[in-house]
Amino acid sequence: MTGPTSGLTSGLTLRVRRIRRAVLARRRVLAALCAALAVFATVRANAAPAPPHTLVLTAAHDLAAGVVVHRADLRRVPFDPGSVPRGVVDSATALGRTTAAPIRAGEPVTDVRLVAASVLAGYPGMVAVPVRIGDPAAVHLLRVGDHVDLVAADPQGDSPARIVASDVPVLAIPRPGEDSPGLANGAPLVLGMPEASVRDVAQASVASYLSVVILR
Repeated sequence: MTGPTSGLTSGLTLRVRRIRRAVLARRRVLAALCAALAVFATVRANAAPAPPHTLVLTAAHDLAAGVVVHRADLRRVPFDPGSVPRGVVDSATALGRTTAAPIRAGEPVTDVRLVAASVLAGYPGMVAVPVRIGDPAAVHLLRVGDHVDLVAADPQGDSPARIVASDVPVLAIPRPGEDSPGLANGAPLVLGMPEASVRDVAQASVASYLSVVILR
């Protein structure tokens, strides 16, 4: 039987034979490609997933005790979840807080390294009073939590020095800002004291040279 149908069948048969011969001629290449794909799929399936990590807020550089924490002082570092210490804080908690103890560069910032959100926490009945101590070097010897006597002396020497606040705690030692005029007028210090002492201390701050005696 001949005709258009017979011709179409013959053409399809010829094309199938050509495809078959082409496949057979390249069977080694195709086999190698299939093997490579199989190996790749196996490796991907058996590859261990990337270990999880937790971003932890750390000190970007050494921080002394009694300084106010700024954004440039902090850096996030990936930690293995099992190595994250207890009490780590986030940037919202740390920014603007005062360090209660020195923090080494790379050390996680934890709650025990920061003064409580209110510097007066733990000092009921006291108020926070900022003063300027005439000798900046003396302030550098202090740490948050130290207790001092605040002494006022007459710059002219016309009257004897007197204690205007006795056995008061150091709450914070502010770090001068970029726009600070420097330490020409003394170093800043925040002390906790009874409210009844504030007026006397304020008056002494204006008229006297203030210094501290470190008690403990």
